[in-house]
Amino acid sequence: MNTYFLSDLHLGAPYFPDSREAEKRIVDFLDSIRHDAATIYLLGDVLDYWYEYKYVVPRGFVRFFGKLAELADSGVRIVWMKGNHDIWIYDYLPSELGIEVVDGSLTETIDGKTFFLAHGDGVGKLPASFRFLRSIFRNKICQKAFSAIHPRWTVPFAYNWSRHSRMKGEERGIPDDRILDNLRMFVRGYHDQHPEVDYFVFGHVHVLSREVVDEGCEMIVLGEWIHTFSYAILGENGLELRKWRKI
Repeated sequence: MNTYFLSDLHLGAPYFPDSREAEKRIVDFLDSIRHDAATIYLLGDVLDYWYEYKYVVPRGFVRFFGKLAELADSGVRIVWMKGNHDIWIYDYLPSELGIEVVDGSLTETIDGKTFFLAHGDGVGKLPASFRFLRSIFRNKICQKAFSAIHPRWTVPFAYNWSRHSRMKGEERGIPDDRILDNLRMFVRGYHDQHPEVDYFVFGHVHVLSREVVDEGCEMIVLGEWIHTFSYAILGENGLELRKWRKI
């Protein structure tokens, strides 16, 4: 049985030419691993936007959610780690889909190896502007105020924000070496204090990379499912990075 790691699916993002095709791609992938997956780690930004209301369910993602529920019901452990795009998950998805939701980082021992897992947006030295936005998005009062606004206004606003952020990122160049350098510095400092960690696995940066950052540990960045369709698998051959090309 294998362990899978993937991140940054950004399902529902306005820059997909065909959102249904993007959803079908990941559903096909999940279906292909249903017989050999012990655990699936989703390391954030699985959805481009999600706000969980108390009495209503936002539109979309039915096939994807259904596949996650099917896998969970069959005994596959699914761990969804919040990213900066899907931070507003509360109790609906865990209770309905049978998955675990983690806000922050997670350290797991898998097949004798120790993994530090995180989306990557909240580790290391963060810019002041980003820390400010994170504090607003995670503030309980701000969340309640946001939920009081009708979704006809908030949903288009969120997707326009996402499109604008994506365009700005493409203009300044992806990958952002400063983000990768920040992750490397964090890994070195954390590994000094926790030398038992073998692998640091992140999403967020939208690049696929694997590098030795400190003696005895590697840093894995999982890429994304917009262009690369990449993931990591831990199996009988150790940890491998792969790309899913079936469409």
